[in-house]
Amino acid sequence: MSKVSVTGSKRVIDEVIEATYDHHSLHVTDYDDRYEGFERGTSLSGAEDVNERLVTVRSLESILDVEGDEIDAAGALDDEDLEARLADVREDVNELNEERDELRAAVRNRQEEIDRMGPFAELGIDLDLLRGYDSLEVVVGEAKPDAVEAALADAETIAAFETFVGGGVVAIVARPAEGAGPGALQDALVGVDVAFLEVPDAEASPSEYVSELERERAELRSELESVDARLAAVKEEAAGFLLRAEEQLTIEAEKKQAPLSFATTENAFVAEGWIPTATFGEFEATIADAVDDHAEVEELERASFTPDGDHHTEPVHGGDSGSDAGREAATDGGHAKRDEPPVVQDNAGAAGPFELLVQGFGRPKYSEFDPTLLVFLTFPLMFGFMIGDLGYGLLYAGIGAFMYRAYDGAMREMGAVAIWAGAFTMLFGIYYGVDVFGYHAYPLLGIESWPISKGLSPGATEWALAWLVASVLFGILHLNVGYVLGFVSQYQQHDLKHAVYEGASWLLLLNGIWVWIFSQHVPGPKPDFIFDSVSVLTLGVVSFAGFPAWMGIAGLVAAVLGVVLIAIGEPAELPEVLAPVVNAVSYARIMAVLLAKGGMALAANLLAFGAYIDQGGEGSFSFIFTPSNLADVQERAAAGEVELVFAGMTTSPDFTAIGIVGGLLVAIVGHIVVLLLGITAAGIQGIRLEYVEFFGKFYQGGGDEYTPFGYDRKYTAEE
Repeated sequence: MSKVSVTGSKRVIDEVIEATYDHHSLHVTDYDDRYEGFERGTSLSGAEDVNERLVTVRSLESILDVEGDEIDAAGALDDEDLEARLADVREDVNELNEERDELRAAVRNRQEEIDRMGPFAELGIDLDLLRGYDSLEVVVGEAKPDAVEAALADAETIAAFETFVGGGVVAIVARPAEGAGPGALQDALVGVDVAFLEVPDAEASPSEYVSELERERAELRSELESVDARLAAVKEEAAGFLLRAEEQLTIEAEKKQAPLSFATTENAFVAEGWIPTATFGEFEATIADAVDDHAEVEELERASFTPDGDHHTEPVHGGDSGSDAGREAATDGGHAKRDEPPVVQDNAGAAGPFELLVQGFGRPKYSEFDPTLLVFLTFPLMFGFMIGDLGYGLLYAGIGAFMYRAYDGAMREMGAVAIWAGAFTMLFGIYYGVDVFGYHAYPLLGIESWPISKGLSPGATEWALAWLVASVLFGILHLNVGYVLGFVSQYQQHDLKHAVYEGASWLLLLNGIWVWIFSQHVPGPKPDFIFDSVSVLTLGVVSFAGFPAWMGIAGLVAAVLGVVLIAIGEPAELPEVLAPVVNAVSYARIMAVLLAKGGMALAANLLAFGAYIDQGGEGSFSFIFTPSNLADVQERAAAGEVELVFAGMTTSPDFTAIGIVGGLLVAIVGHIVVLLLGITAAGIQGIRLEYVEFFGKFYQGGGDEYTPFGYDRKYTAEE
């Protein structure tokens, strides 16, 4: 990428903007008020009018619910035709929209009146009988009749009363006692739980009044449907025009607002930005063709980046072609102004969708290694390991395939990520014993036993400890990759000294400590399972008693050397010297999620179908499924051959049909919960390990996306 400046007279600013826009390659950087004599530019003449029309077009699209797929091919749109037709469409749409709003309000009013009349219709008393008395007081409300009558019977201000009840509504007609003031009836009901209702001003009976309101509501809805149909007709006719108008006005607005990013004086302007170095000559020629020698294009800096992470930015000292204004604007105190070039992430193929996960942390800077490929290689692996079930994997992949086909943008990319996560979940499900929703299906394939387990059964606890060790070992490998990338980054951006102090020091500390932990030096405090797990994981092929004591001592020496380098180069980081141990142990959450989700699936199946443990309670879980199988298991349990854990809701004769239905519901709901928690637990924990433990060793993010000045036309054709 090359940092360039375009310097010219203000009288050719329109032509320069037009040429730059059409070339569609310059990523314009905002002027930051740092240069004496320059100020931020202002929008070109007519910008306010263009923005007003653009707002109008987008408002009309919102009213008509234009979605963007109502046009087949791009077409030209004349400015005069745009203005004239926009006025006609706006008039038609606004008129119909106002009429629609009025009708909707009228329908709501009728519905509210119907709802208000409902209690009076239940009461069954003509409305004119509930008002208009001189010596009587009448109230209507929703209350319990007994409470109302008790309160009125005890009230000294009420001489006589009568109640009429319909549904939950009570109408009270009362004659106040002599000397009682106005409102005596309501005062007597103070303390009673009653919601007073206002008597509608109508002469008809409540049922007749409701019928009339419903007839009016039906007529209004019919009129509303007619207006909606007319608006649909307007949409069909005007949708294509509005899409073209929005695109054309958006282009005009971007051009007229472009000087807001320029540095300007009364007579000149300077625009700066980044452009692919290969297109610089073509861009320079485009500006020259547009304005001859009234503007100068100068390459200020050149940044290079190679896939291995090599990156540097250096000023470009050209001959005589650069303008003084451009040089002045591009320098500060004699030093070339430098900013990070914009970034284009271009991870083709299967890794591409995983850019979404990287961007969730932050887009890589131009000087940083893009970790998308590494996330693609590790995130699905961790997710699949944590869930490890063929059934769940199929569902995850199916949901991902639906998202990939049905949506665009981020949702489509998330669908692709889900497909990969589901695929690895299926692979690990097969690896763990052809697990299908927590059930070991390998016997159905004619296989008598399976050597690998998740570690949930009493006879397989060594596998749980083995997965703990495997998770930590994966963490050590993952962290090593991060520290190596950090070393390379420091070396390329600074020098070998920085790389040693800030990268190699942590590598020595990480590997030195863990070599000592896995060694026979001071073996007392070290649990045996960290050595025995190697034999478990390799199915007995490899035995590991720990590294020799001398290797442990060498590891300690390396760790101490790492601490010394940190103290010399970055003393402020000395409190973090235990981070390599803590970070690696943090990967134990992979094993924890594996056991938690496997245990939840096991529990759902156990409750629904029942289970027993063979070898007298020292072996593996097996599900029962049928009442006949349950009887056999009970006999074997009595003989001490197995241990019955739970009879099962679907298998016990005591539950019959109710047990079968209830058991199936427990199984279905339980597995849905595991499926959803798998997304949140495995997904979030995997992302956390990527962001916190891994990215923290080499990656900062915060880069700018390459957004060249210009527009990819979709609905309009250039003149």
